[in-house]
Amino acid sequence: MAERTTSKAPPGGLKRWFEERYGLSKVREWASHKTVPVHRGSVWYYFGGVSLFLFIVQVVTGVLLLLYYRVGVESSYESVRFIITKVPFGWLIRSIHSWGANLMILAAMIHMFSVFFERAYVKPRELTWVSGFLLLLLAMGFGFSGYLLPWNKLSYFATKVGTDIAGVLPWAGGFLLRFLRGSEDVTGATLSRFFGFHAAILPAIFTVILTVHLLFVQVQGMSQPHLKKPSTKPPMPFFPNFVLRDLLLWLMVLNLLALLAVFFPWELGDKADPFASAPAGIKPEWYFLGAFAVLRLLPAHILGIAGDLLGVIGIGLGLVFWALFPWWDRHAPEGGRKAWAVAIGVIVLLSFSLLTYWGWRAS
Repeated sequence: MAERTTSKAPPGGLKRWFEERYGLSKVREWASHKTVPVHRGSVWYYFGGVSLFLFIVQVVTGVLLLLYYRVGVESSYESVRFIITKVPFGWLIRSIHSWGANLMILAAMIHMFSVFFERAYVKPRELTWVSGFLLLLLAMGFGFSGYLLPWNKLSYFATKVGTDIAGVLPWAGGFLLRFLRGSEDVTGATLSRFFGFHAAILPAIFTVILTVHLLFVQVQGMSQPHLKKPSTKPPMPFFPNFVLRDLLLWLMVLNLLALLAVFFPWELGDKADPFASAPAGIKPEWYFLGAFAVLRLLPAHILGIAGDLLGVIGIGLGLVFWALFPWWDRHAPEGGRKAWAVAIGVIVLLSFSLLTYWGWRAS
């Protein structure tokens, strides 16, 4: 009589099963050799991770909101009101989503300026800078497209003013205006298009560029700034030292986000009425206030050219100049910080801050 044989998993059977199929030892070996430079500016490394964490929060809360949100002139406002009044913790999820969008853009801006002042954009990291800047612009596009989705009075007229800016461009202005709105005015077609941008098109583009950006960072590693007094501290292991610190900061940001959502819940306001007059003192979100201030400060005409047109062209050229800055500052990183490059960064940061403040104070 044949003996009954029992198959026992070898020691570490599950671990071996994954190892045979996915080669996890190579990943562990890579993680064990990956390090992070330690110097007086190391704290700025964490803001890239914070931006990524807040994007994850946006994806999770956005998916939860999609379970109840219904796009349409007759349903968008009512569905958002249902979320914040009837759905358990719906008001909290919406507030976290709204506050998270603002904090994500703020963290991305801090990360961008820290990279700039550390000259972490120079060769060979030019494309890392460009992809990161594109991610910031896309994040602002998320904010602009999502602002209309509640279909309240403020978002309606803010979108009307914002899309009017595209219409001032010569030749392409009319096409861009109709492309964004779906018609000559802000209507239900605009709402449907903005929903498509916000929930499908922008996330797809953002995910691709984010993957490329993270790949660049992992392949090239974190930049070591060339300071006058180089740091003598040994580099920090990425795993687990840096990762655990990053996770701790993520937890702190999540607590901040929860506090803002609980004590300053995002208001819904009144439903949009296309036939009503625009509310007084209408303003965009804070990250567009700088551009808003520039367009308001310019006169109606400059040398016979519309001031709005010159403002839009100037802002566009400024963004292109900023995105291509690694090719303007082509010196090797060993050259240290360049005074003229630092001066440009300071001017850009101060100009953005002052114009944002002016736009916020303007009636």
